[in-house]
Amino acid sequence: MTDIDSAKRPHRHHHWRRDLVELAALFTAVAVADAVANTVAHNPGGSRLLIISAVALIATAVFHIWWARRRSHAPPAVDTGGPGTPEGEPVLWRMRTTVQDQPGSLAALCTALARHRVDILTLQTHPLADGTADEFLLRAPAALPAQRITREVSSAGGTSTWIERADAHDLVDIPTRLLGLATRTALDAAELPLALRQLLGRCTIHAQPAITLGGRPVGEPVPVEGVLEETRLRLRDPNGGTITVERPYLPFTPTEFARARALVELDARLGPRVPRGQEVLTLPEAGEITVHRADRGDVPAARAMHDRCSARTLALRYHGPVGDTDRYLNHLLSPSFGRSLAVETASGRLIALGHLLWDGDETEVALLVEDDWQRRGIGSELLARLIAMAGEAGCESVYAVTQASNTGMVAAMRGLGLPLDYQIEEGTLVISARLTAAPQPGNGQQTPLPHGRTARSRLPAPR
Repeated sequence: MTDIDSAKRPHRHHHWRRDLVELAALFTAVAVADAVANTVAHNPGGSRLLIISAVALIATAVFHIWWARRRSHAPPAVDTGGPGTPEGEPVLWRMRTTVQDQPGSLAALCTALARHRVDILTLQTHPLADGTADEFLLRAPAALPAQRITREVSSAGGTSTWIERADAHDLVDIPTRLLGLATRTALDAAELPLALRQLLGRCTIHAQPAITLGGRPVGEPVPVEGVLEETRLRLRDPNGGTITVERPYLPFTPTEFARARALVELDARLGPRVPRGQEVLTLPEAGEITVHRADRGDVPAARAMHDRCSARTLALRYHGPVGDTDRYLNHLLSPSFGRSLAVETASGRLIALGHLLWDGDETEVALLVEDDWQRRGIGSELLARLIAMAGEAGCESVYAVTQASNTGMVAAMRGLGLPLDYQIEEGTLVISARLTAAPQPGNGQQTPLPHGRTARSRLPAPR
């Protein structure tokens, strides 16, 4: 995460340094007192020196009191944040800190923020066993850095402080946001992972099926009520399997766990559901086709399409044994793992599938077009619609896993007009498209992938 600072460790270091300074000051005072005593006792003018020292100490104390009163009426000093700190509009921050559950603890925290002209826009409280986690939406001066805010919160008694930049979307109050997420989940089962991500902030969500492609159970079953494990939530997937939510740096609270479980229970009660709207298109090379959302009800038609596809087409798509491709369909067409689009001819025969798969905090796009219908613009049409769906879901980028020889997929990705990143590893090609960048017609830009990125496929080989 960017713009994140923890005040827990600096708070402890502050106390250690302060104790060391106080101890050094004590030894220095003893040494000075001994030197003064020896001077007074063995010097004829010692009494006069003692009087002069007392007058100097009194004058210093008076000056210190005057200066402290003068500073108390001045505006609070604010760190500039160093060179390059932007001036102008206030900055929104999301902050969470833990305070003792006792009267006055929250008031001390608010007073510390007010001294630096930090405005508290919203406040949520999360009861804990050993205190209360308070989550704030703050509006702070642009020159006030996150480190200064967390330092002031620590001095006011806050611990385990976490802070990150916020935006205008965070201004929506929590009840309204929860109702909106519940509505999205009720309309479309594929929205559940996205709703959980928006509910819990920056987190990684993995959906794991109950059994492997070979038919063996996957791990221990999750209890109906779910499991809360510090920075990880484990919930029972309504479609079978487990939904795991992980969030580094910030442990989940019981309140967040209860909200996430309520969304999953809503999804389970409503059962399978996918919007059934469809759109009829006419392509120059393919004629009239129909595009609609697909789910597990389309598995038989997809298997029939597999039977009509060549071994090479299936191998380019699934990167595994061709004879086991049918086993992937229940996974691909499940709303728990993403969204799928199906293309049918005027006679109702399924000829192409497109998938948008939630891969943790990333998103994969994949296409399969029947041999006889390739090179007719169907893949490009499907890909453009999947990219639009990814943008609506708030995805910053998508990636496609294919082979370097799959010129059709490469051409479709280049036709998006988005900045592309390429990586080739042992004949496998990963193409990433950055959705947050402005489209540039005829782009074809090639830049290295971030360090550590490896080519992979979301579909494991059957066991």
